[in-house]
Amino acid sequence: MKKVLILGSTGSIGVNALDVISRFPEKFSLECISGHNNLDLLAEQITKFNPRFVVVKNDNDAEILRQKFGKKNDIFVGENGLRIAAGELDYDIMLLSIVGFAGLVPALEGVKRGKRIAIANKETLVVAGEIITSIAEKNGSEIIPVDSEHNAIYQCLAGERIEDVRQLILTASGGPFHSTPAETFRDITVEQALNHPNWKMGNKITIDSATMMNKGFEVIEAKWLFNLNGEKIKVIVHPQSVVHSMVEFVDGSIKAGLSLPDMRLPIQYALAYPERLESNYVNTNFSKLHKLTFYDPDMEKFRCLKLAFHCLELSGTAPCILNAANEIAVNLFLDGKISFDRISEVIEAALDNMPLSQNPDIDIIFSIDRETRNFLISKYN
Repeated sequence: MKKVLILGSTGSIGVNALDVISRFPEKFSLECISGHNNLDLLAEQITKFNPRFVVVKNDNDAEILRQKFGKKNDIFVGENGLRIAAGELDYDIMLLSIVGFAGLVPALEGVKRGKRIAIANKETLVVAGEIITSIAEKNGSEIIPVDSEHNAIYQCLAGERIEDVRQLILTASGGPFHSTPAETFRDITVEQALNHPNWKMGNKITIDSATMMNKGFEVIEAKWLFNLNGEKIKVIVHPQSVVHSMVEFVDGSIKAGLSLPDMRLPIQYALAYPERLESNYVNTNFSKLHKLTFYDPDMEKFRCLKLAFHCLELSGTAPCILNAANEIAVNLFLDGKISFDRISEVIEAALDNMPLSQNPDIDIIFSIDRETRNFLISKYN
């Protein structure tokens, strides 16, 4: 029986993870869940799964839950609550599906304790990949990716030597605008950008998919997950999202992870590894897959992807600046303060104005994240 901590239980990854856990009550028990904005759903999850501990956004949410559930569950609050949950509770696996920079603190606490991190938070490894992976290695902490792309690569590399890899091929759906002319990007509405053709995700990651920044983050993340240089990581657009990613080896052989899209598959793999649990989430019938298409991404149209590759080359604090600027830019777009085509412009402004530092420690990471956000907030608000 593995004790599971789910940080971000009310998001799409968290909801799917709870579905997986509910199907295997003999394998998993739920120690703690956290929710940020959807208190009603969090309350439903508490009623159904009865975790020992809960983390909420603020004191007001905590009081609402205490009035509803009494002292049935211990409730922690805010960033410190996440730190306590990750750093002090008794669990075997942390499913980290918090969106954004907020995932860094609990990730640090988990790897320091040698816990398995089933990671669905791209930003943690983007901003502090070297720090997180080195601490994980030192303490015997497993980091198993939950994103379908990295999870496919993780499975393809099972039993293989990393020195035999010629390249990793990350597939991208291309989002809703892969065939939309770049000159029309300024007219894209929030509603259009949130209408992803293949996946149901939260607002922030859906916008990242529309700009292809999510794929840029995955490129940076792949460097740290699989210990490969950036020139060995390639992105290819695959609108059907059936081939989740591929690994090409030095002899020319290619392994691919394929299935119809369902996030429960990689979640279950990350929770149960090395065991494979029987499930019937999807039925991938190849006779009904009439075509699978692939083409190179347009780096000029999707400048966010180009910026991510650039930041991978710059290294140091550049990916941290990239992430902080992207979070601000996405919020500006969602709030109607900038047009869709200006998201990359906001990020470029941060990269042009923020100082770069090589080999940063964790204090510098937190500092440059804060400075980047403050700079952009003062510039665009």
